[in-house]
Amino acid sequence: MKKCVIFYNEEKKSAVLYYNQIKDFLEEEGVLILSSCDIKKADFAVVIGGDGTLLRASQKIIPNENIVVIAVNAGSLGFLTEVKGEEGVEACRNYLSGNYEIDSRGMLDIWVNGEKRTVLNEAVFSNGGMARRPVKIGLYSDKGKINSYRGDGVIISTPTGSTAYSLSAGGPIISHYLDAVLITPIAPHNLTTRPIVIDIKREICVKVEDETGSDRESFVIADGDSWKKITKDDEIKVKYSDKKLKLICPKKRNYYSVLKEKLKWGDNLC
Repeated sequence: MKKCVIFYNEEKKSAVLYYNQIKDFLEEEGVLILSSCDIKKADFAVVIGGDGTLLRASQKIIPNENIVVIAVNAGSLGFLTEVKGEEGVEACRNYLSGNYEIDSRGMLDIWVNGEKRTVLNEAVFSNGGMARRPVKIGLYSDKGKINSYRGDGVIISTPTGSTAYSLSAGGPIISHYLDAVLITPIAPHNLTTRPIVIDIKREICVKVEDETGSDRESFVIADGDSWKKITKDDEIKVKYSDKKLKLICPKKRNYYSVLKEKLKWGDNLC
């Protein structure tokens, strides 16, 4: 008997509709529906909502590496939740029959003074908003200093995260099939400061290089979740994770067609 956990956005009517359809189908197929507390016992998870729903659910899914995920879009963009809502039941049927492909997504581990978080999209080190004073964030690798970034902060993202906050900040799109880390400054004061792509073997040390005070604060944000306030005394490391998030993707899926559909990439707007 297969076991499943279903995560869905209870505030979206479409997500509730797809949840009921998928739950009814799985129960008819003899699948045991578990609560999120019993996720260690699950074979797969179904996430219904937008990308934010998947990012939140991933925090419970990540520690359980054998779980595969069917991500069903009930949001507006749904770049990560690639299965269309009306195709959710079909995606579940294909999984149960073994007719599916797995798309493994790399992630980042973040340590702040030994406390760890794993993210699918990005870690953001910032001043917490444009109303605050600029911050200076220094990045270092085992080969020496990478750069210091003065501005609103810096984004360290996975290729998956390259189409999220980093893209809005002027970063490039990186195919998630590549093993790489993207560093994107946020509103840098130096116009020559540009995004850079580095290999995954480098552990990145992050240093707050400003004097801290009530008018100059820095924060680390993990996949959109404001995690910690950080200071120049904190020991912060970012490294490519050994873990992968295993997404089930539609067989007809094409990465570039997804870019075109979701981001209007390559459209002639003239």
